[in-house]
Amino acid sequence: MISYRSVAEIVELADVQGISISQAVLQDQATQMETTEQEILARMRESLDVMRKSSEPGLRPGLKSVSGLSGGDGYKAYLYFQKGEGIGGSFCAQATALALSIQEYNAAMGKIVATPTAGSCGILPAGVLTMMDQRGVTEDSAVLSLITAGAIGMVIANEASVSGAQGGCQAECGSAAAMTAAALVELAGGTNQMVAHAAAIALQNLLGLVCDPVAGLVEVPCILRNAGSIAIAINSADLALARVESVIPIDEVILAMNEVGNQMHESLRETSLGGLAATPTGKAIFERIFG
Repeated sequence: MISYRSVAEIVELADVQGISISQAVLQDQATQMETTEQEILARMRESLDVMRKSSEPGLRPGLKSVSGLSGGDGYKAYLYFQKGEGIGGSFCAQATALALSIQEYNAAMGKIVATPTAGSCGILPAGVLTMMDQRGVTEDSAVLSLITAGAIGMVIANEASVSGAQGGCQAECGSAAAMTAAALVELAGGTNQMVAHAAAIALQNLLGLVCDPVAGLVEVPCILRNAGSIAIAINSADLALARVESVIPIDEVILAMNEVGNQMHESLRETSLGGLAATPTGKAIFERIFG
């Protein structure tokens, strides 16, 4: 698989041909991997199917994690969405419910798609599935948007990190929000430049986010951070579609994220020694679960 190291390079690859980022990356990957575009699309379609299925259990009552720390919030959020009273509107309310339900399914040891990690697996599916449900986006378009998201994620993984242990939660939820914002813009018909700006806006809004899982489990505050991050992704996509541009290019935002991660104290990088994990309640939860 060809590995990208610059979003600007990907945008140029697409713009030169007058096609979308997903189409350019699809063609490029098929050539480099000596496979067919249909084969790559089939694999992405399988991922979309897993995303769809992983969103369903948490929208019903009864889902609980082994630790008992999480479960049921996706269902609550879904009921709230159905009432149509969401302050952020129907789209954001549904996406939030899906992000929560997928993360709760992950905590309950269900099958998910790491996008780009298990700790951030609810963000991208929530955005894409809500576009399909509320905006009539076709499955073919949704599959292509996952390719765009994947290309953004590849650059971040190569130039920085998608690991909470290395870069904090900015590397997980931040990366996922950037990938999701990019996918949403492409699905909404935005330009390739808008895709890049959306990713930059999303990532910079999560710059410095620490990784502090309570009791070392990917539940608190990880699940709620997925819900917050999908809102940031949606807002970032809207800003880019409104022609608001990020002053700092996405490639420089990625490098900045890497530098911030390197400077982050180890207690804030998935060790559960700082942040929310070190609060009295966080410590009490650890004692209750692990003695």
